[in-house]
Amino acid sequence: MDYFPIFVNLQDQHCLVVGAGDIAARKIDLLLRAGAQLTVLAPEISASVLDLQQRQPEKLQIQRRIFSAQDLPGHTLVVSATAHDAVNRQVAAAARALNIPVNVVDSRELCSFIFPAIIDRSPVIAAVSTGGAAPVLTRLLRAKLESVIHPRYGNLASLAGKFRSRIKQQIRHPGQRRIFWEQILQGRIAEQVFSGNQESAEQMLEQALQEKNTRPAQGEVYLIGAGPGDPDLLTFRALRLMQQADVIVHDRLVSAEILDLARRDAERIYVGKQRQNHSLPQESINMLLARLAKAGKRVARVKGGDPFIFGRGGEEMETLMEQGIHFQVVPGITAASGCAAYAGIPLTHRDYAQSCTFVTGHLKDGSINLDWKQLAAPNQTIVIYMGLIGLGSICQSLIANGSPADLPAALIQQGTTSKQRIVTGTLGTLPDIVEKQKINPPTLIIIGRVVELRQRLAWFDTDGNTPETITQPA
Repeated sequence: MDYFPIFVNLQDQHCLVVGAGDIAARKIDLLLRAGAQLTVLAPEISASVLDLQQRQPEKLQIQRRIFSAQDLPGHTLVVSATAHDAVNRQVAAAARALNIPVNVVDSRELCSFIFPAIIDRSPVIAAVSTGGAAPVLTRLLRAKLESVIHPRYGNLASLAGKFRSRIKQQIRHPGQRRIFWEQILQGRIAEQVFSGNQESAEQMLEQALQEKNTRPAQGEVYLIGAGPGDPDLLTFRALRLMQQADVIVHDRLVSAEILDLARRDAERIYVGKQRQNHSLPQESINMLLARLAKAGKRVARVKGGDPFIFGRGGEEMETLMEQGIHFQVVPGITAASGCAAYAGIPLTHRDYAQSCTFVTGHLKDGSINLDWKQLAAPNQTIVIYMGLIGLGSICQSLIANGSPADLPAALIQQGTTSKQRIVTGTLGTLPDIVEKQKINPPTLIIIGRVVELRQRLAWFDTDGNTPETITQPA
């Protein structure tokens, strides 16, 4: 490695910053946050540095003069952030002569240490660096880490620190202690911290410590909406819970790319359902979740879209409540919202539709028995899930109940993914157009004047090519 990563305790340590412009201000701010006692040397002081001094006058001393090598003794660390190369080189040489760590901003060759990009969840600190070779890449990597390190991990670390000595005394065996901490830091107690319930988390940790040998481990179920297909549409919370789950129970609408984001060693159980072909009946899925949780497993029930929009999450929740199983619900981007957005079709628009209705294309007995009069009302958008097989009947029923035959309609296949296809037409023409194409589920149907906007608002592009669109003949 080019640089050895190390964390330095700067609490009340005397540090020197040469320069007082806006770039220097950023370094000064970081050092102040680390608790350093700072001296800043510069003939001219920027407003941003003066503002920092006003906020922490006891920590920041300003001297309006040029640098001298005699300023260095007694300092733990030095930063040079001037616009003058000669001054920066003078600072670097003097610091090296005294074996004082020195950083010269934007001059890697003059540095004995560099500032990484920092993710601050104190007392949890994460840092990433490319050794000064690619600062933009460093910022991108930091952004990725920011997205997966929950803002309250610092609270979780503080809770662990508070109980560390007691747990070490009570659980003598290192292996058993590690397992206990894994359960605490990844389970229900951690989730209480992440939800802002610090007091409840402490009470639960107290109870876990008292009862650790008196009852079997209790698992938990996460009802997770995985969105319409694009892995980037997962919520941070969904990703975090998938990566801590022991078992992933998933349906056929969850893409392989999303499953790859789960914990590598997690058991995967497929319970997908297709028309006339259910790998497991819903009742069996419900009991499977309860059985796994009772065995002490953390179970991620991952569903395409949102668990509560035609996802049967409510039925699973009822079983878990009846069985006394702890669970969480993580909403996902439903297919209607995701697929419509990627197709360039707004679900509502003040000039085209003032309401939007979601319906399913088949009911429990396989029939399509909807309130056609209501659905045929004007100035609204109708979104139909699982309607591919009954598309012809749907269009005929809407026309029979007052919808115009030339009302725009679209069918979206595998929306939000690189395999997205969009078929557009009208109530009168869409069934025939779709019949001539090789269309496979999952699909979504959108009916309403908002479909007219697609030609102007189509934006989703993959690999430089707009996903295939099939439109009725002129």
